[in-house]
Amino acid sequence: MITKPGLLSLGLVLVTLATAPCRAVELRVSRDALERTLERQLFNSPDGRYYLKGSPDSACSVYAEDAHLRFVQGRIVVQVKTQARMGKAVRGACLGISLAPTAEVSLEPYGEGEIIGFRDAQLVKVSDQRELNFLLAPFLKRQVPSGMQVNAADLLRKALAGSTASSGYHVTLERLKVHSLQIQGDTIVVDVDGDVSVH
Repeated sequence: MITKPGLLSLGLVLVTLATAPCRAVELRVSRDALERTLERQLFNSPDGRYYLKGSPDSACSVYAEDAHLRFVQGRIVVQVKTQARMGKAVRGACLGISLAPTAEVSLEPYGEGEIIGFRDAQLVKVSDQRELNFLLAPFLKRQVPSGMQVNAADLLRKALAGSTASSGYHVTLERLKVHSLQIQGDTIVVDVDGDVSVH
């Protein structure tokens, strides 16, 4: 329960935020939050898979699933399980080979404008099968980094959307700019500045 002096203090803080631009605010994005973002933006089919070739109804197909992230020496390593049925479809069956390798890509996080992005994709682990690597390499180097991209301003706007009901004040984020970021433990710490309005 917030007392009257507490409400007055909260009001003074919000008025101060409304009259002056925010500076040197720290935004923390956990590894789990990034993993959920990747699942929502990339592995968003009903079966939680991303099809590199074929579809759920194809006899022969290649798909990735079960993405997991870990932070290693200032980089993010994304690991995905791959299931490949490669060959020729005959009467609803795939005649050929079945493979189930685990693939990994290492990415460098960076900030630009409102975006927390990922670049410098380096393949850490792929399969020994050349045809499968032909599909895996572009997926790991392009789709995985774009699937993890986060708009920090949108993230904060969603968090502030319920501010009126909880505080009685309507708090809106007018502008946000990412200055720098670094990995600390299992979290990406992002330094941002921006402008907040309180009504």
